[in-house]
Order: sequence, then C-alpha cells, then structure tokens
Amino acid sequence: MVEQEKVDIEVLATAFGIQPSYSDIWGNTYTVAPETLELLLGAMGVDVSNPREVLRDVEHRAWNQLAPPVLVVSINQLPADFLFQVPSNSSPGAVAEKKLQVRLEITGENTSPINHSYHLEQLNFKKDHQLDDITYECWSFPFPTALSTGYYHFKLTVAYDNHKHQQTTLVAICPGQAYLPPALQGDGKRAGIAISLYGLRSQHNWGVGDFGDLKEFIRWAIGSLHVDVIGLNPLHAIPNRQPYNISPYFPSSRFYRNYIYLDIAAMEDFRSSPAANEFVQAAATQNLLADLRASELVQYERVATLKLQVLERVFQTFLDVHWLDKAGMTEHSRQFQAYLQKETALLDYFATFCALEDSFRQKAPDAWAWRQWPEPFQNPASQEVQEFQQNHWQSILFHKYLQWQVEEQLKEAQDLAQSMGASVGLYHDLALGSDPGGADNWAYSDFFVPGVTVGAPPDDFALEGQDWGFHPPHREKYRSDGYSLFVQEIRKNCQAAGALRIDHIMRFFRLFWIIQGQRAKNGTYVEDYYQDLLKILALESDRAKTLIIGEDLGTVPPQVRDVLAYFRIFSYRLFYFERDDQGGLRDPGSYPPYALAAVSTHDLPTLAGFWTGEDLSLRNSLGLFPSEDQFHAALQRRTHEKEEIVQRLTASGFLGTEVGNDLALQAEISDELHSGIIGFLLSTPAKLVVISQEDLFRDTRQQNVPGTVTEHSNWSTKMNYTLEELWQDPEVEKYVRVFRQWVSTTGRGMSPYS
Repeated sequence: MVEQEKVDIEVLATAFGIQPSYSDIWGNTYTVAPETLELLLGAMGVDVSNPREVLRDVEHRAWNQLAPPVLVVSINQLPADFLFQVPSNSSPGAVAEKKLQVRLEITGENTSPINHSYHLEQLNFKKDHQLDDITYECWSFPFPTALSTGYYHFKLTVAYDNHKHQQTTLVAICPGQAYLPPALQGDGKRAGIAISLYGLRSQHNWGVGDFGDLKEFIRWAIGSLHVDVIGLNPLHAIPNRQPYNISPYFPSSRFYRNYIYLDIAAMEDFRSSPAANEFVQAAATQNLLADLRASELVQYERVATLKLQVLERVFQTFLDVHWLDKAGMTEHSRQFQAYLQKETALLDYFATFCALEDSFRQKAPDAWAWRQWPEPFQNPASQEVQEFQQNHWQSILFHKYLQWQVEEQLKEAQDLAQSMGASVGLYHDLALGSDPGGADNWAYSDFFVPGVTVGAPPDDFALEGQDWGFHPPHREKYRSDGYSLFVQEIRKNCQAAGALRIDHIMRFFRLFWIIQGQRAKNGTYVEDYYQDLLKILALESDRAKTLIIGEDLGTVPPQVRDVLAYFRIFSYRLFYFERDDQGGLRDPGSYPPYALAAVSTHDLPTLAGFWTGEDLSLRNSLGLFPSEDQFHAALQRRTHEKEEIVQRLTASGFLGTEVGNDLALQAEISDELHSGIIGFLLSTPAKLVVISQEDLFRDTRQQNVPGTVTEHSNWSTKMNYTLEELWQDPEVEKYVRVFRQWVSTTGRGMSPYS
C-alpha cells in the first residue's frame, strides 16, 4: 500500500471513530495495520476502495440534510441557536433575498404541538460552504427555551422561491446530572449487600434462588444488617443451557429477564391451576425438587425444564379462565392486556424469538444460535416469520406472559424494600453486550457490527488481551435511529431499580474492536458519541429515579472519570485496586464521595479466597498460569499484597499494631482483619459501600473464573447459608454484629436505625 493510500485510510477510519493507534497499560503504542482499518471499516459497511470519495460522500450527506436527525442537549446548557442549512447556487446570503420562510412545529410526548414562525430579522446567517458546484448556506434561529426535560420532535419547514425543505429532528432535552436519591444528598451515605440471586438457598425454592427468596433476603438484610441497598447479578434473559449459555453477562437479551427466577408458588394462576398443582405434588416432581435443592451447584437446564413444564400448565389455566373465556375479560386479563399495550415491538420480537428457539431446538437440539436456523427464519421481517407468528400465537403469548409475571414479582420485591425504608433498594446490573446467537442480535442485527468482536488489549490480567465474543454496537445506526434502542435498554433496566450498575461504562466512550479470528492485540479502539449517550442516561435516570453507577475498572482513559463525575455517575472503586500516586493502597479518606466502594467483584477472588490464595491455586489447577514459575511468582506477590493491606489497615487505625504483626502470614482471614477491612470501606467518603455476601460470610469461592467455560463451574455457586439459617445461625449472627456495628458507627444506617 502506497503512503498516500495509507494516510487516506487513516483519515477515513478517524472519521468513523476508529483510532489508528492505541496505547496499552504499560505505555506501549500499537499502530494499527492499514489492512485492519480497512476490515473494520468494511464491517461498518464503508466502501474502502476510494477513501477520498467516501469522505466526500459523508460531507455531502452532512450538508444535504436540512438539520441533524437527532440533537441531544442539557437543559442547563441549551444551545443559543438551532442551526439549519439550505442549498443556494447564488452568492452568499442570496437565500435571504428570496424571502426565506421558516416554520417550526414542536411535538412533545404528552403536550399539544407548539408552532413557531421566524421572520428574516429573527434569523442569523452563519456561514456558507462550497461543495463541488453547490453553495450551502447555514442559518439559525433562537433555540426554544420554554421546554422541560424530555423527548421532542422538531418539524422544521424552510421555504424560499419555489423551494421547500422539510425535516424532523428528534431533540432530547436532558438534565445536567443523573439522579441522586435524597438520602445520598449532602453528607448522606448508605451501605448495601450484594448477592447472586441464582445462588440463594431456601427450603422452598426449586434449586435456584427466586423472587420469593429475594423478598425474604430483603427482609433479613434490611432488618438485620440495616442496609439500604441489595445488589443483584444481571437478571437478563439467558438460554439456561449449560455450560455455554448461563453467564448473566452474555445474555440472549438485555431488554428482558430470566423466567427461571419466578417464584411459581406465589403466582395467582398457579394457585388456581389444578393441573399445575397436581404435577408439582407428584412424587417424581417432589423427588426432583429435593434433588435440585440439595445440589451443590445450580442446575440451570434441569431447573428451567421443570419450571417450563409447570409454567405451561399455569399459562393454560390463565388462557382458559381469563383469556379465552367468552364471558368477557377479567381483572386479571385486563392487567395483562395493559402490560401488553405499554410494551413496544421489543416484546414482540423477543417473544417471537423465544418461540422460534423452542421450535427449532425440538427439531435440532444442537442448534445453539439463530444463524443455524433455516435462512428465512433468520430475518425477523420475513414472510415465514410472520406466518409463524400467526400459527404459533399461543407460544408467543406464553413468553410475553412470563415476562409480565417476572416484572410483577420483581416490582413486589422493590416495593417491599422501599416499604421497609430503603431509599435505593434493589441495585441491578446491566451487562456490556449480548450473545450474537441470541434474541437481541436476531431482532436488531443491523445495529450490531458483524465480523467484529469486543474485548480488551493486553494487560496484567490477560497478557494476550481478551476477546469477549459479542459484536459491538453500530454507532451510526444507533444515532440515526434517535438512540431509541439505547433509550429502551436503559429504561428497561431501570425498572424496579433504585440503582443501576453499567458494566464497563467506558463503552460510552470507546470499545476495543477485534477482527474475528485475529489476536486481541491486533485490534483497536472505536469511539462512540459519549456526550449524547451520557446525557440520555441522565434523562432516563432522572425519570426512573434510579441512581447510576459506572463500572470503570480496567483501562480507563484519563478524561473518563472526570466526565462521569460531571454527570454525577458514581465511580466503582475496589479495595484491591485503589492506589495512591506512589502505588500504595489508598488511605480511606481519599476515596471519592460519588462512588460505590466494594472489596471485589464476581471476576476477582473473594476476600477470604484472596487471603488463602485459593484463587491462585484454582487458576493453577486449571492451567491458567503459563508456567509453574509464574504461579510461584503470583504466590509471592500475594504475600506482599497481604502485607500491604495489613500495613494500610494498621496505619489507618483499623488494626492494632500488636494484632497486625503476623496477620499477613496467617493462612486464613482472622476476625480482626475481616472487621478491619469492612470498617475501612464503610469509613470512606464513598456514598455507597456494598459488601458481597461472599465477603461478609468469608466464602472463599468466587462466582466466575475468567478464561474458563467448561473447565470450571461458573455462575453456579450457591450461598453457604440457607435463608432460614440467616435468621438463626450463630456464625451468621457474629458476622451481622460486626457489619451492623460499623454501619452504625459510620452513619450509614437507614433512618429507623441511624
């Protein structure tokens, strides 16, 4: 490739947000090969045969539009002008001589249209632009100021001589910052506990934690621990097929949730279904339930199969009694109808996908992804899919019914938390991406970039980089569609949520793209329209009254945390990683206030596992260390890290000097050390501190070992204690006393307990 062609490709790549080079965490700069840039552009649908011509086309499209298709602004920084542009083949300003007429019709979500007309003296000529043989004139009128936050359609009509141009712009007027609950305003601080819902154990569930268990856990956590927040794993819909389709961070859909969490016994239609009750009470079912409850790990496929068998009977009762009855609709059926009416096409697509997946799985059990289906069914708009919808309406309605029940039960859990005084309550988790073989990618394939996956460049935890296996969003498609899918993604996940954690918040700024089949380090970053995305996030946060937490771990560009703080999006700070400028563990007073502080995450060792080194031994047994020498080097580093922790806790007053001398050498974490770390975190200025149940109860098992699928049973670990034991086990009470004392001492208790 000649030098000029290389420059042209780099310029074209930059125009589409592709960075021609990137730096890793060690400061090494990688220049991306021109061939890789061409492949990335091609994946976006860009013709790279003549870069200059493509750039010229982009410029033409930009000037040929009357106004931008979407405009996202903050209400505290409204633009002074609304810009528009029209072609003119005359001298600059000649359009004005042709009696320029401008009309604007503003339509809001719940308001009557507002009409404006602008005379020439109210218009401002900004500039002209010559492109090929056409002169474009850019004009403006004052941006309307009497508008509240929300989504509007600005229908602009510009006429002069015999010309008339018209375009509608979606305008999102957003608050300047994300929502902050009253309890966290000023000096307000709160504490929380995080769980993996699937891991809750009880005498009544069906081998997986359910929403009934969640309500019981809420009663215990708020009543005993005096927490304000109950953190959950992502509850997204997954296929529940082991081992490849059980990760909550690789869902089929991020818009809908996993029916496996339904508390079937609590469903109104179950109680009135003789067929469902008879099936459940049968000896074979009771034996299976006992087996699933006793299983050390969550048996996703067996639980899902059993629940579906019962739910199908429950649904048939609903159909017979409430839906197909000629006597008319019942109150129950009216509630379902209301749910269906407020849902968008999202639910139609999702439920259709689920019904198709059920159908094709029966015919071909080894079909793991929709691209293995017959070709006509790979297109949701095909005639074959429409015929399927007509012929299988009951199966599709069944999956809609399941989502309705999930939403109802989850809302009951959040209502319970708030009725007990929680200002936040449930804290949900939004995964970064979705399974390319799942519902979202089937329904909206045009919004994802094919042939490319998302990952991370090499770092200390993955020397060869990481490939996370899902397709990146197509930023231009999202923007040209008015960010409607993004809005729904946030809106759906803010339901029944006082807080929402967004996995890998850096996605709004950039993602690391990798050509499928190539090494991760050969990829590069692709930028997104972060200002638009963060403003919309603030709007949806404010509307839902949901606090936003951005998971900002890993390789974080320097400006990201400043921008997040500006939008009042909480940072995510881990005890293991918080270091000062000299590389030492931070003093507790130096943690930022607008942050959630925690010990660890699902991908890292628990506190007890960290101290025993169980995570290192496990990784070594799984062959995740390239050599035995590297394993022993990791053990030595761990000893040093433990010494650092003891020194920091001692220097900060959370351990006595006489106690701390030999703690780093102890194989297991002691009562004093456990209390010191909990106290350290709860004493930071961070407005939220959330301790996982594993760290509260000193469990050595971590939920996920990155880099493994079949080698290790991820996302399946159950809690050490049953819900019944939480109320009465002496060991639990010991942990509770320590935690509750620190919550009280640090002023994080809720009003009834402060």
